[in-house]
Amino acid sequence: MDRIWKFDGSMTKIPSEEEIKNSVIKVGYKNIILNKKEQTVFLKLKGMKIGFGAIGKGYAADKAKVLLKEEGVVAGIINASGDLNSWDKQPNGEDWNVAIKKPLNKNKVFALLPIYEKAIVTSGNYEKRVTFNGKTYSHIIDPRNGYPSSGLVSVSVFASSAELADALATSIFVMGKDVGLDFINQLKSIDCIIVDANGKIYYSEGVTSENNKTK
Repeated sequence: MDRIWKFDGSMTKIPSEEEIKNSVIKVGYKNIILNKKEQTVFLKLKGMKIGFGAIGKGYAADKAKVLLKEEGVVAGIINASGDLNSWDKQPNGEDWNVAIKKPLNKNKVFALLPIYEKAIVTSGNYEKRVTFNGKTYSHIIDPRNGYPSSGLVSVSVFASSAELADALATSIFVMGKDVGLDFINQLKSIDCIIVDANGKIYYSEGVTSENNKTK
């Protein structure tokens, strides 16, 4: 769908309803045929492609963590362009601290949280977006209708792996605040922080006032 929605400054008009409808048809794992024996991937419909935007950086962070631990690095925190993964503690014995930036003012943070043996990933619409006729469109597309997701500006997810946190953060952005929070609250050892379009902040049940130092 990012073939018709371009967030690199090159888009000059909103895609037509027909273009969006045709793009949605190509979405879905059922249109991907895997052959384990031949180790091949076949895309059934012309114009399809596989993108790793929702998991790629998280996957890379996880693999880097495994490699460093195998090489004897006893503690650390990896920053894969904003996708963070940590293990053990800082040299002073304290947990790693992660700052959550304000979506529309990246020079300031609204929360500082300690993490231990966890990853944190943030999805937001403030890095890649376009504005037409006074309306801003996010680069995160809802695969159900082909239109950019709206209502939220930032979703941060804490999970055991950066790949999982990456996938969940993007999914929650599409789900919306209510469904997203309910979903996360049903998952063990996973939490999130959501900022809506009005700047209001929502926390999952596991993010308490005791472990959240707001700024």
